[in-house]
Amino acid sequence: MENFKNLGIGEPVLKSINDSKFESPSEIQEKSIPLILAGKDVIAGSATGSGKTLAFASGIIQSSERGKGIQALVLTPTRELAEQVAKALTKFSKYRPLGIIAVYGGVGISPQIKGLKTADVVVGTPGRILDHIQRNTIKFGNVKTLVLDEADRMFDMGFKEDVERIIRKCPQERQTLLFSATITKDVVRLSRNHMKKPLQVSVESYVDPKKLVQTYYDVGDELKFSLLVHLLKHENSRLVMVFCNTKRNTDKVAKNLRFSGVDAVAIHGGLPQGKRNNVMQMFHSGRSCVLVCTDVASRGLDIPGVSHVYNYDIPRESKQYIHRIGRTARAGAEGKAINILSSKDYDNFSQVLKENDVKIKEEIMPVMEKAVMRQPERRMNKPIMNKPIVRKGQQRNRRRRLY
Repeated sequence: MENFKNLGIGEPVLKSINDSKFESPSEIQEKSIPLILAGKDVIAGSATGSGKTLAFASGIIQSSERGKGIQALVLTPTRELAEQVAKALTKFSKYRPLGIIAVYGGVGISPQIKGLKTADVVVGTPGRILDHIQRNTIKFGNVKTLVLDEADRMFDMGFKEDVERIIRKCPQERQTLLFSATITKDVVRLSRNHMKKPLQVSVESYVDPKKLVQTYYDVGDELKFSLLVHLLKHENSRLVMVFCNTKRNTDKVAKNLRFSGVDAVAIHGGLPQGKRNNVMQMFHSGRSCVLVCTDVASRGLDIPGVSHVYNYDIPRESKQYIHRIGRTARAGAEGKAINILSSKDYDNFSQVLKENDVKIKEEIMPVMEKAVMRQPERRMNKPIMNKPIVRKGQQRNRRRRLY
C-alpha cells in the first residue's frame, strides 16, 4: 500500500484499493497517476488490463464532490465497457461516495434521465450521450475531468465526429485524459485540437510474449469447423474466446458448437443489451467456458482467466489481431492464440504477418472426426411495398441509439 500512497492518492481511494487487495501499482498507474493528480492533461498508451481505470478513477474521485452536478465524463466505445468502468468507479469511491451512472443505448432512456439529475460522474457511449444532449437532459457546464477511454477504438467504430461534438459541449477549462491502445493519427489530431500541453506516457504490452504461444492451421474450407470443435474438445483450456468477423458468423458458430456438444455462447453488437449482460455474466462465472464473439469483446473488457484465443476468422484489420490475442497471457499467466486458416483468410493473414511483429508457428493437422455445420434457417422475405424511407440523418440517429 505504501507504493500507492507514494503516488499521491488520497486516503479514501487508498482504503478501497486495500479492500481490493491490490499489492502494488501497475506501470501505467505509476507513470500516469502523479500527473493526473497534478491536474495535467495526459495521453496514455496502454492496453486492456493494464490498470488504467484506477489511474483516471483516482483523479476523478479526488476532484469531485457529491451534489455539485456532473463533474466528470468518461466516454467509452461500447456498452459493456461503460458498465465495467462505472462499476469500477463505484468500487473505488466507496469511502468518498459519488453519484455514478452508466449511460448507453439499447436500454430505456427514462431511468437514465432520472439518474442524470443527481449524477456527479457519467460514463457513457457517444451515441446515447448525444441523444441526451439533444433532449437537453444532460449538462456538462461543471465538468472538470473528461476521459476518452479506448479512444482509438471509438474512432475505428466511426464515433470521431460524435466525440468531437461532445467535447465541444464541455468547458474549455478542464482536464482531459486520453487512453488508447494505439496512438493513431486521429488520436494525435484530437489531442492537438482539444488538449492543453498534454504529457504522453506509455507502457509495454500487458501480454507476456514469452508466455503466449501463437500457432496456425492451414485447413480446407470444409474442415474448418471440424478443426475448431476438435481443438476445443482436446486442448487443455479454461476460458476460451473464439473470434469471428461478422455477427452472422458469430451466431452460426456458437449455435453449431452447441450442436456438437461444446458449451458456447455468442456476443456481438446486434444482441439486446439484456442478452449481452447475461452472456457476459455466464462467461465471467464460468457457467459457459467458450465465448464466440466479434471484435466488440476484444477491447476494454476485463475478462481474467482466458487461456485460449481462437481466430476462426482472421481479422480484416491487422491491428485487431494484436487486440484479440491480448485477451490471453496476461498478468504472468500462460496463453495460446490459435489461428484457423482457410482459403478466404490468406490475404488477411498475410497482412497480419506483414504489419505486426509476431511469430506464428504452423501446426500439423490432427486426425479428427468431421463435424457437421448446419446452415441457419432462411427467413421468408417480407413484402417491401410499404417499407418506409429512412433518410441519412435517421440512420445516424439509429446507430447512436445502439451505443
